[in-house]
Amino acid sequence: MITYVSGTLVEKTTEQAVVDIDGLGYAIDIPTSTFQELPDTGESVHLYTVHYVREDDISLYGFATKAERTLFNTMRGVSRVGPSLALSALSAMSPRALRDHVLNGDTARLKEISGVGRKTAERLIVELRDPLSEMDLGGSRAASTGSSDAKASARADALAALESLGLSRADAERAIRVVLRDNADIDSADALVRKALKVER
Repeated sequence: MITYVSGTLVEKTTEQAVVDIDGLGYAIDIPTSTFQELPDTGESVHLYTVHYVREDDISLYGFATKAERTLFNTMRGVSRVGPSLALSALSAMSPRALRDHVLNGDTARLKEISGVGRKTAERLIVELRDPLSEMDLGGSRAASTGSSDAKASARADALAALESLGLSRADAERAIRVVLRDNADIDSADALVRKALKVER
């Protein structure tokens, strides 16, 4: 298992980086988000990796952050979602933004990912909602949008407030999901708490 590589960046495209390590060149498939974080060729680079081995495929996938790698691995656990689709998702949006769209049940935004249709978007929401709600994506790169960060912060604050009001974590999370399903643009914890308290339990 190759968990990371450190060496000299020899070549780079939006889809692949070639890293020289002691005279060996490693071709590493990357998402666009990681490409944007790469240094100039000839400089040192460190990538978190996933070594993918199948009968007909041996590939190395690389990521600028542990958050991207974690999300890549989690997505591969969804039925009929392979590494190519997981890589496309990380090329289309940041880990935090992807988590937001899944937790909000936003099929329209998920369909913006290359290769994702309505059925796949719905499957991503169903199968990723629970693992992503518990996932720490604090290691994602600074390129996450301010809007996504604001919404994520509002959800976290609202969750804490609802628990302090006596709701179980499970009930609080369910109430928040129900509210965001119809009010995806809410970025205020107070507004989220008020609406969540009106959700039937």
